[in-house]
Amino acid sequence: MKKIYQLSVLSVVLIGMLHAQYRDIPDVVTKVATSAANWLKLGTSTRAAGMGGTFVAAGQGVSAIPYNPAAIAYLEGSEVYVSRTNYVAGITYNVISYGTRLSASDFFGINIFYLDSGPIGVTTEKFSNGTNEDYHVISMSFKLAYARRMTDRLKVGVTLNYIRDEIYTTNMQSVAFDMGSNFDTGIFGIVLGMSVSNFGPEVQYGGEGLQVPVADSLDVDGRLNKVTESFPLPLMFRLGIQKDIIGPSENATLKSSTHRLSFAMDGTNPTDYTVHGNAGIEYAFRELAFLRAGTNIGHDTAGFAAGGGLFFKMGSMSARVDYAFINYNILKLMHQVSIGLEF
Repeated sequence: MKKIYQLSVLSVVLIGMLHAQYRDIPDVVTKVATSAANWLKLGTSTRAAGMGGTFVAAGQGVSAIPYNPAAIAYLEGSEVYVSRTNYVAGITYNVISYGTRLSASDFFGINIFYLDSGPIGVTTEKFSNGTNEDYHVISMSFKLAYARRMTDRLKVGVTLNYIRDEIYTTNMQSVAFDMGSNFDTGIFGIVLGMSVSNFGPEVQYGGEGLQVPVADSLDVDGRLNKVTESFPLPLMFRLGIQKDIIGPSENATLKSSTHRLSFAMDGTNPTDYTVHGNAGIEYAFRELAFLRAGTNIGHDTAGFAAGGGLFFKMGSMSARVDYAFINYNILKLMHQVSIGLEF
């Protein structure tokens, strides 16, 4: 009972901190739309989505690379992860990840993200109703991740991230870094996760779409290029905790060899918005069937989330299938599915 009481107090304190931060500050200082490439903040793990987005401390394996690169240090062999998300307004994005154990303490991973806006009609000053031509907004990233087990309780990781945006005939590309750690505190079985994402230089858009025809007398090439402003990437600081309330772990509050119930909570401080958070739970039956639920705290549209999954053993290989949805209120539901293979 004492452990349950202390965990409850810690949860209440974290929730209070998330709600207290900037509660009375008007929206004019939230810095919304002051960063480029906001798609870098999208959740890519189906398991995380089902738990309301909590994955900084709870994430394990290659699906957690965008949340905390230290998560690949949980791998026992190799893993492949593929997911597809039907986002809002006809937007879809896909993720392919691979990770492997290089040695007893070294791990390597790759994460590829690809977003497609779907067809968007081209309009001009002369043809405000459209030109019967479509274009797509394509956003992509390619991450190389490295993690290391420093001790049996501390894991650290870093990623090098190539970023590219294509909007009709304009584009942007840059490089950024992510850093993270995962620490088993040894205090009531609480795991602490921390990460910093999208640390890199300011970015600027260019390309043919910014060229303006002019008279030869003004420029010998007959065109000039518009100069765009530089914008920072959406730098994000994350802090999370994870705790097994029921389970086989010696640190679980209630011991069970059949059932596991884990609780997780994250707090996120992005440079272009106020502090917000996520809270979620995961129930597992014999680590073969899973049910998840969670919520987004302080998010402008995302709210309740839920999902589930199955785990299969196939000889020397195992497979995991997961599904999740998130309620984005007026933007309707987001659906996400994924398949993971471990070998």
